[in-house]
Amino acid sequence: MTRLFGTDGVRGLANGLLTPELAVKVARAAATVLTQASATERPVAVVGRDPRASGEMLAAAVTAGLTASGVDVLDVGVLPTPAVAYLTSARGAQLGVMISASHNPMPDNGIKIFAVGGHKLDDDVETRIETLVAGDGAMPAPTGSGIGRVRVMMGAAEEYAAHLGSALSIRLDGVTVVVDCANGAASAVAPSVYAAAGARVIAINADPDGLNINDSCGSTHMEELQAAVVSHGADLGIAHDGDADRCLAVDASGHIVDGDAIMAILAIGMKESGELTDNTLVATVMSNLGLHIAMRAADIDMRTTAVGDRYVLEDLRAGGYALGGEQSGHVVIPGFGTTGDGTLTALRIMGRMAETGRSLADLASAMTTLPQVLINVKVSDKTAVATAPAVLEGVAEVERILGDTGRVLLRPSGTEQLVRVMVEAAEPDLARRLAEELANRVGQV
Repeated sequence: MTRLFGTDGVRGLANGLLTPELAVKVARAAATVLTQASATERPVAVVGRDPRASGEMLAAAVTAGLTASGVDVLDVGVLPTPAVAYLTSARGAQLGVMISASHNPMPDNGIKIFAVGGHKLDDDVETRIETLVAGDGAMPAPTGSGIGRVRVMMGAAEEYAAHLGSALSIRLDGVTVVVDCANGAASAVAPSVYAAAGARVIAINADPDGLNINDSCGSTHMEELQAAVVSHGADLGIAHDGDADRCLAVDASGHIVDGDAIMAILAIGMKESGELTDNTLVATVMSNLGLHIAMRAADIDMRTTAVGDRYVLEDLRAGGYALGGEQSGHVVIPGFGTTGDGTLTALRIMGRMAETGRSLADLASAMTTLPQVLINVKVSDKTAVATAPAVLEGVAEVERILGDTGRVLLRPSGTEQLVRVMVEAAEPDLARRLAEELANRVGQV
């Protein structure tokens, strides 16, 4: 059976790969696996979406699949992914479903599923859902009063905003921020949350029309934000993606502050405040070596996981740690959320600036990013190529050359027939040369 779930839910071209028919099946299968119906209480699901046009169609299909399985639906409308996760937990729902393709272009869409408590699914649960979607196993089909009902949840955005406000212990008065909402799910809630905390807010790309989400804006296209921060004389800029489960930042000079630097800022601050459990930060193998060096200098331990924020989440939960994330800007603070939350992350960045009186550039200087080169190599069998003796010999040779001044990472893509070759070194020319040599070796296997 072809793998249905990728690194973050089921994703594809809306009405192409991701059809309403598939959405109904996924919803019914998720309801079967995740709900525990009882004689006295009907299971409940929270359903939200980002503003892309196909979300209306797919949310309707997911709702149909859930109600056909005897699940009541709380429709929260257009809200960020972390809001759906939070409301799933806060309302005691058995599952949550977010319709979004995150940072992907508008024609794509996706189905992200949360289990009870607003937690992402582990591999075993995803496999069980995929098995049912493939037709291997029975799914409930109640009739009459057993069919689920749909209710629009009033005040969902306000409830989520109040929750975010509780994560900040200091006012942001005097902070000027430009926020690029990517014409996505954060377009209404993020600017209002920052303003309520006291910041002066300049919002751009905050007028979603269903077609302009992520269109040359947001965290994947930061040029407009960089220019806006400089032209407005703002203290910083915040770039969200389409579903606002992550953010990247821009300092007052227009320089990008990526997820690694953001984690360094927050980890050092949380250590000082006593919030950083076991003085440990959790990140993926893609985080820059510079982050590891910065954390060693700050006497903070680092744990690394596979790529994907759900693996970061699994490690955070298993160890009871307080902070983790990805270079891409997914940052998780388990004390306030069960998944990456770009709006929460931005609040904590600005809070750190306010409490220290330091600029974002000054705070980010705790970490020096080593030059990093990433090359994607198309192959016919990514698993076989990544483990081929000739490739492993090449990796060993690069490691010998770099010693402890850099690193090499070679990994198969989670969704495509690609092998990703990543090299970090103190000198960019060396990183490029070694990455290209190893990529050529991979391509010849």
